[in-house]
Amino acid sequence: MIKPSSIKLLIFFCFVQISFGQQPVKPNSAVIYKQIEKLNFLGSVLYIAAHPDDENTRLISYLSNEKMARTGYLSLTRGDGGQNLIGPELREQLGVIRTQELLEARKIDGGEQLFSRANDFGYSKNPEETLQIWDKNQVLSDLVWAIRKFQPDVIINRFDHRSPGTTHGHHTASALLSVESFDLANEATAFPNQLKWVKSWQPKRQFFNTSWWFYGSKEKFDAADKTNLSSLQIGVYYPSIGKSNQEIAALSRSKHESQGFGSTGSRGEEMEYLEFLKGTSLNNKNNIFDGIDTTWNRVKGGAAVGELIQKILKEYDFKNPALSIPNLVKAYAMIQLLEDEHWITLKTEELKKVIAACSGLYLEGVAENQTATPNSSLNLKIEAINRSDNSMILKNIVSVPEGKNTVLNIELKNNISLNKNLAILLPDSVNYTNPYWLNEKGSVGMYRVNEQQKIGVADIIREVKLVFTVEINGVTIPFERNVIYKYNDPTKGEIYNPLDIVPEISISIIEKVALFNSSKSKTIGVKIKAGKDSENGILKLDLPANWKVNPNEITFALSKKGEEQMVSFEVFPPKNVDEIRVKAIAVVNGKSFDKEQININYEHISKQQILRTSEAKFIKLDIKIGNEKIAYLMGAGDEVPKSLMQMGYEVTEINPSEITKEKLTNFDVLITGIRAYNTVKELKFKQEILLDFVKEGKTMMVQYNTTDELVTKNIAPFPIKISRDRVTEENAEVRFLAPEHPVLNYPNKITAKDFEGWTQEQGLYYPSEWDNSFTPILSSNDKGETPKNGALLIAKYGKGNYIYTGLSFFRELPEGVSGAYRLISNLISLQ
Repeated sequence: MIKPSSIKLLIFFCFVQISFGQQPVKPNSAVIYKQIEKLNFLGSVLYIAAHPDDENTRLISYLSNEKMARTGYLSLTRGDGGQNLIGPELREQLGVIRTQELLEARKIDGGEQLFSRANDFGYSKNPEETLQIWDKNQVLSDLVWAIRKFQPDVIINRFDHRSPGTTHGHHTASALLSVESFDLANEATAFPNQLKWVKSWQPKRQFFNTSWWFYGSKEKFDAADKTNLSSLQIGVYYPSIGKSNQEIAALSRSKHESQGFGSTGSRGEEMEYLEFLKGTSLNNKNNIFDGIDTTWNRVKGGAAVGELIQKILKEYDFKNPALSIPNLVKAYAMIQLLEDEHWITLKTEELKKVIAACSGLYLEGVAENQTATPNSSLNLKIEAINRSDNSMILKNIVSVPEGKNTVLNIELKNNISLNKNLAILLPDSVNYTNPYWLNEKGSVGMYRVNEQQKIGVADIIREVKLVFTVEINGVTIPFERNVIYKYNDPTKGEIYNPLDIVPEISISIIEKVALFNSSKSKTIGVKIKAGKDSENGILKLDLPANWKVNPNEITFALSKKGEEQMVSFEVFPPKNVDEIRVKAIAVVNGKSFDKEQININYEHISKQQILRTSEAKFIKLDIKIGNEKIAYLMGAGDEVPKSLMQMGYEVTEINPSEITKEKLTNFDVLITGIRAYNTVKELKFKQEILLDFVKEGKTMMVQYNTTDELVTKNIAPFPIKISRDRVTEENAEVRFLAPEHPVLNYPNKITAKDFEGWTQEQGLYYPSEWDNSFTPILSSNDKGETPKNGALLIAKYGKGNYIYTGLSFFRELPEGVSGAYRLISNLISLQ
């Protein structure tokens, strides 16, 4: 039985473990053997960097799978500030996607995932700027918390803390904070409130994971003196699974689909290098655990456990892993008698997974629907099966958070499935499913998480669970399982999704930005969705007195769960320029609901739900637009076309295959989406047609592309060189280089005021060199830097205009930045 002193830690471990909505892992006997080997290694490594995709998956996989170390990756941010190659999601929604991509990557390379509360606010040029926007003390606290909770023997930094300004400011800041936290984690006076749940901890040593990238080139790195570096031969081949370490790492890294980090695996010898920074020096510099006891001897009374696991390994039968069950269960019982709660908790969970895998024990609770509401009954289908000759009795099932105990005492006979129906009650106190770090409004640089124990938890916290208590060979073992939903897809087969707790009513204002450029009213659509049957109420828009709405409220009636209803309000703007945030509120039986349900569903990650306040931005502005017809060629994915349609333009999204001279005659303007020349291979063969479109008197506007490989070098009619230049300070002064140019004067007069209120950054990947045929329009720069004049370049080509811009319209337009709307209107109207 589990000691009372360990119960609290066990519950906490269950609270923070990764939840999954995809199919549960069903390891083969070779993988199970590796898991048993890992039971006998009590060493840990924490790898620290700034973003998803910063991590070295080759090293994480090597440490986890070859050295058998518990290996964690602490990404200070969730990557909200990046770009998205797979869809239109940005900021918090992108952060949710990248979080899930990290979790999927760790499932492959064997690592664990951790985070801090730092928000990826976008590119930062130095750590000083970063630590002004992040709350340094909070992020430092989070690192100390992670170290105390994870208790790493070794810390490895991805970046060099001694080279500010040579890479992303977040990168260097992650290393600076890691170095500072190395000793701070062992000081009881540092963040003492944490010591209610964890104890002080001193890692043994810290390294910097250097590589050729930090030397400027592979040639320089090859020529460098490496005598003071630790070297690890990570080019290991695992015959039991038929993959090299690098192939595993490539599969892991390829999960970063939203950032375009698909990776090809390699084979053969390969070295990773570590520079010693702090802690106890090494006698054997190529063994990062040198002098650290990584056996069960490090735990008081643990030697016997290690001996028993060694016996299990020696006697393991690859054809019948279930023969190991009696000794595995014995090891489980022995571990519960030890005093080190940290290792009890970790090894208990590892053992439970191994016991279930060896015996083919499958335990599952499937909900009849994918969503449920608080204070409702949930019908489950229970499956329990033991596929071994070991004696097993399913004693009971406890539902969480309800606490209902269903006593069963049913023997689980070999390969005979137990199927039962179980009704559980979701209490009114159960929380809606939502990324916990988005529950409270944070700042530009920080998420707000008020509960200490939640800080750093990687995944959405799913509260609805079942605890199956199974007696195996006389020892009772609790197995926790999240309640899930699954169905059969005719083409894909069995599909798993997580169970989501949803509001009784969710609301969505269809247009997140509504532009009013005259005194005319506008019809605003709102979608109402029922979270359960028979939902009747009223819906209203919360508007200030100078905005008028008709009607003031609308009644609705939804009879079935999942039913949706569209309603419309007529909104009248004020006479003067104004910008407001508008909230939609539904009232049912005196209870108010104001949440919008957002579902993110990509095949490479688990389905995710985000609940946010249902609001929109209404803008009364002075803007003039023409009647141009626009063709939009999507690149990596953005929502610019929606914004243009909101302005009143006729926009058609075209596929590359549709680009012909005849097709383009129907349009006045062609706009390429962000990174189109990085991602749309067909443009290599269509560029001549596009440039002829300009030559014949039309306008082509190309939004930013990165310095990565371009599908064609001739992205413009005249030479242009893209660089990594950018202006990250969104409020940096903008100077007009060509104040008389039509783009700044028609049909809207552009002034410095139009560059106020921009979000995240002014622009990125500006050209640094261009042909004299181009006219640079704008100049701006971050503090202390030279002017960047490549934000907006315009060239006459034939009868038409070619425009290249790095301005971040893809961020500003969806955020309702009025100046961005006025400027893009002028670009579209350029003659």
